[in-house]
Amino acid sequence: MMPTIHFTKMHGAGNDYIYVDSSLYNIEDPAAAAIAWSDRHKGIGSDGLVLIGRTERPDADFTMRIFNADGSEARMCGNASRCIGKYVFEKGLTRKTEIRLLTLSGLKLLKLEVNNGKVKSVTVDMGEPVLNRPEQFTGKGGAEVSLSVDGQTFHGVFVSMGNPHFVIFTSDALHIDIHHFGPHLEHHPAFPERCNIEFAQVLPDGSIRARVWERGSGITQACGTGACATAVAAALTGLASRESRIQMDGGELRIQWSETDNHVYKNGSAEIVYEGEVTLGSPRQS
Repeated sequence: MMPTIHFTKMHGAGNDYIYVDSSLYNIEDPAAAAIAWSDRHKGIGSDGLVLIGRTERPDADFTMRIFNADGSEARMCGNASRCIGKYVFEKGLTRKTEIRLLTLSGLKLLKLEVNNGKVKSVTVDMGEPVLNRPEQFTGKGGAEVSLSVDGQTFHGVFVSMGNPHFVIFTSDALHIDIHHFGPHLEHHPAFPERCNIEFAQVLPDGSIRARVWERGSGITQACGTGACATAVAAALTGLASRESRIQMDGGELRIQWSETDNHVYKNGSAEIVYEGEVTLGSPRQS
């Protein structure tokens, strides 16, 4: 008989994941669990599975592993990082308001804004953007390049925030056929590890409207690393300053690309949706 596993469903700007404390449960095949539990008709429904772990490294407080809805493992997720900050603080796993999180993309610093014992927002130090990463993009990063898929040419900027992103600026982000072009671009030969795709539009108030085709998950309400990549691409192309408000389907993220240390800082909320128990066969919501 399969063990029952307690989970917490959380979202950051609508980017929703299933969170499990891996110090309490041994999930032998997290990729298979992510596929089964993420199913929005037969499972819990999510963009993927996040495992929160402990570490003996003195420079880190917690670890994160993240598996997309298709079972592939991602290096980093900004929205999930914020949710982890809320999770570990509000569940009493730490009293720190500055948390060092170990990811496949390195250490990330989370700064928690706490009011009356509740985490109101989290700022994540996402590190430096990488503009040229040949293992992720065979073209020139940090500058606008053209890619053609299915008879249409898209002009975009490659930025890696650990995860690869290709940001396409358009005059009408709301009416791009993301369902059609997203998977074609994700699997374009220029991206050896596949790619996250952002369609972005600078609005009259200076904010940026962005929609996401997320590698391994499809259309998502938001993507934290994608918001960072969009802000960096907008600054590089002169469409915005180093501080941006990124409006995604699920809400707003505030991004600062610091001139002091070249790091990208992302601020936004994190919310608990519900708690529940699950096996690979039958989720039970509470």
